[in-house]
Amino acid sequence: MYALKNKVQLIGHIGNNPEVRNFEGGKKWTRLSIATNETYRNAQGVKITDTQWHNLVAYGKVAELIEKYVVKGSEIAVEGKLINRSYIDKEGLKKYVTEVQVSELLLLGTNAAKAAAEA
Repeated sequence: MYALKNKVQLIGHIGNNPEVRNFEGGKKWTRLSIATNETYRNAQGVKITDTQWHNLVAYGKVAELIEKYVVKGSEIAVEGKLINRSYIDKEGLKKYVTEVQVSELLLLGTNAAKAAAEA
Protein backbone atom coordinates (compact mmCIF):
# COMPACT_ATOMS: atom_id res chain seq x y z
CA MET A 1 0.00 0.00 0.00
CA TYR A 2 2.91 2.37 0.53
CA ALA A 3 3.39 2.70 -3.26
CA LEU A 4 -0.07 4.23 -3.81
CA LYS A 5 -0.02 7.91 -4.73
CA ASN A 6 -2.33 10.81 -5.33
CA LYS A 7 -2.52 10.37 -9.11
CA VAL A 8 -5.25 11.24 -11.61
CA GLN A 9 -5.39 10.50 -15.35
CA LEU A 10 -8.17 11.93 -17.53
CA ILE A 11 -9.00 12.03 -21.22
CA GLY A 12 -11.69 14.40 -22.36
CA HIS A 13 -12.75 17.58 -24.13
CA ILE A 14 -12.18 21.12 -22.92
CA GLY A 15 -15.36 22.96 -21.95
CA ASN A 16 -14.09 26.54 -22.09
CA ASN A 17 -11.10 28.50 -23.33
CA PRO A 18 -8.35 28.39 -20.69
CA GLU A 19 -8.04 31.27 -18.24
CA VAL A 20 -4.37 32.33 -18.17
CA ARG A 21 -2.62 34.54 -15.64
CA ASN A 22 0.97 35.77 -15.64
CA PHE A 23 2.95 36.18 -12.43
CA GLU A 24 6.11 38.11 -11.69
CA GLY A 25 9.19 36.48 -13.16
CA GLY A 26 7.32 35.20 -16.20
CA LYS A 27 5.57 32.29 -14.48
CA LYS A 28 2.19 31.28 -15.90
CA TRP A 29 -0.92 29.78 -14.35
CA THR A 30 -3.96 28.46 -16.17
CA ARG A 31 -7.39 27.13 -15.20
CA LEU A 32 -9.79 25.17 -17.40
CA SER A 33 -12.42 22.44 -17.24
CA ILE A 34 -12.52 19.06 -18.94
CA ALA A 35 -15.50 16.77 -19.60
CA THR A 36 -15.06 13.01 -19.42
CA ASN A 37 -17.69 10.59 -20.71
CA GLU A 38 -18.49 7.09 -19.52
CA THR A 39 -20.92 5.00 -21.54
CA TYR A 40 -22.80 1.97 -20.20
CA ARG A 41 -26.09 0.12 -20.62
CA ASN A 42 -28.70 0.27 -17.87
CA ALA A 43 -30.84 -2.67 -16.69
CA GLN A 44 -33.23 -2.14 -19.62
CA GLY A 45 -30.36 -2.25 -22.14
CA VAL A 46 -30.55 1.46 -22.93
CA LYS A 47 -27.21 3.09 -23.68
CA ILE A 48 -26.44 5.82 -21.12
CA THR A 49 -23.63 8.40 -21.34
CA ASP A 50 -22.56 9.92 -18.04
CA THR A 51 -20.57 13.17 -18.35
CA GLN A 52 -18.41 14.38 -15.46
CA TRP A 53 -16.77 17.82 -15.33
CA HIS A 54 -13.34 18.28 -13.73
CA ASN A 55 -11.55 21.52 -12.86
CA LEU A 56 -7.89 21.64 -13.92
CA VAL A 57 -5.06 24.00 -12.95
CA ALA A 58 -1.54 24.08 -14.39
CA TYR A 59 1.62 26.06 -13.80
CA GLY A 60 4.85 26.81 -15.65
CA LYS A 61 5.63 24.93 -18.88
CA VAL A 62 2.36 22.97 -18.84
CA ALA A 63 0.42 26.23 -18.53
CA GLU A 64 2.39 27.64 -21.49
CA LEU A 65 1.47 24.61 -23.63
CA ILE A 66 -2.18 24.93 -22.66
CA GLU A 67 -2.18 28.64 -23.49
CA LYS A 68 -0.60 27.99 -26.90
CA TYR A 69 -2.50 24.91 -28.11
CA VAL A 70 -5.67 24.26 -26.09
CA VAL A 71 -9.04 25.83 -26.91
CA LYS A 72 -12.65 25.02 -26.14
CA GLY A 73 -13.49 21.62 -27.65
CA SER A 74 -9.89 20.35 -27.76
CA GLU A 75 -9.38 16.73 -26.77
CA ILE A 76 -6.53 16.23 -24.31
CA ALA A 77 -5.12 13.66 -21.91
CA VAL A 78 -3.79 14.88 -18.57
CA GLU A 79 -2.04 13.42 -15.57
CA GLY A 80 -1.79 15.13 -12.22
CA LYS A 81 -2.86 15.05 -8.61
CA LEU A 82 -5.98 16.04 -6.69
CA ILE A 83 -5.77 19.31 -4.76
CA ASN A 84 -8.37 20.37 -2.18
CA ARG A 85 -8.50 24.00 -1.12
CA SER A 86 -10.90 26.44 0.47
CA TYR A 87 -11.55 30.17 0.18
CA ILE A 88 -13.92 32.81 1.50
CA ASP A 89 -16.37 34.13 -1.13
CA LYS A 90 -17.71 37.69 -1.48
CA GLU A 91 -20.57 36.94 0.93
CA GLY A 92 -18.11 35.72 3.58
CA LEU A 93 -18.98 32.03 3.15
CA LYS A 94 -16.27 29.37 3.14
CA LYS A 95 -16.21 27.45 -0.16
CA TYR A 96 -14.38 24.21 -0.91
CA VAL A 97 -12.86 23.32 -4.29
CA THR A 98 -11.32 20.12 -5.64
CA GLU A 99 -9.03 20.50 -8.68
CA VAL A 100 -6.59 18.42 -10.67
CA GLN A 101 -3.13 20.00 -10.67
CA VAL A 102 -1.83 18.99 -14.11
CA SER A 103 1.77 17.77 -14.36
CA GLU A 104 1.62 16.08 -17.78
CA LEU A 105 -0.35 17.03 -20.91
CA LEU A 106 -0.91 15.13 -24.14
CA LEU A 107 -2.65 16.88 -27.03
CA LEU A 108 -5.01 14.64 -28.99
CA GLY A 109 -6.73 15.18 -32.34
CA THR A 110 -6.15 18.21 -34.56
CA ASN A 111 -4.29 20.27 -31.95
CA ALA A 112 -1.71 17.50 -31.62
CA ALA A 113 -1.07 17.66 -35.37
CA LYS A 114 -0.78 21.46 -35.19
CA ALA A 115 1.71 21.27 -32.32
CA ALA A 116 3.79 18.65 -34.15
CA ALA A 117 3.87 20.78 -37.30
CA GLU A 118 5.17 23.77 -35.34
CA ALA A 119 7.87 21.73 -33.56
